[in-house]
Amino acid sequence: MKQQPSFSIILAVHDQASDISTNLPLLLTQQYDGTYQVIVVDQKSSDETTDVLDALKAEHPLLYTTFLPHYHFQSNPRRMALTIGVKAAAGHWTIFADISKPVPGESWLQELSACCSDHTDLLLGYISTKDGSVQLQTYDSIGQASAVISRAERWRAGVGGNRWMHRLQKSTAYDFIVVKTNLAHQLLRLFAVNTLGHTTKL
Repeated sequence: MKQQPSFSIILAVHDQASDISTNLPLLLTQQYDGTYQVIVVDQKSSDETTDVLDALKAEHPLLYTTFLPHYHFQSNPRRMALTIGVKAAAGHWTIFADISKPVPGESWLQELSACCSDHTDLLLGYISTKDGSVQLQTYDSIGQASAVISRAERWRAGVGGNRWMHRLQKSTAYDFIVVKTNLAHQLLRLFAVNTLGHTTKL
């Protein structure tokens, strides 16, 4: 029997206690035949995020939490938070997810694992807001996906130029990324846009 891939699910959160309470339990109770961990990096939240995470950690040993140091807030805190998460990743594959967008079910990870192969470096996932179905776009290399990822990250950072460009960037925005962990830092270089629209030095 083929061994199931191991995953590290990384989430960067900020003042999202409600989303964490609602959506994180489903990530922590996936019906998956392989091993996985969930890493949450708190970007110095001022709400009840810490309390909610502490309560979930007491129930779910696969949850690991850490925080973004204050000195990383000047440029791109989301990218820096994800970078910290990658340093703690033990899985062969890393998933960058969004806590505000719930995964479609408890078998999400099991179904996702079928698309992870030696010949694929990256998958972009899109979750339908109508029926929760998932569409995956696979790439043999990060370079193949660089234009799509750069546009989506500029939209997330609020950098859009004219209205047409903003619509284009939003239309390419994925809900999660799956990447081989040894390529995760390379991928995060594409996130190097700060909130002023300037490229962040790496």
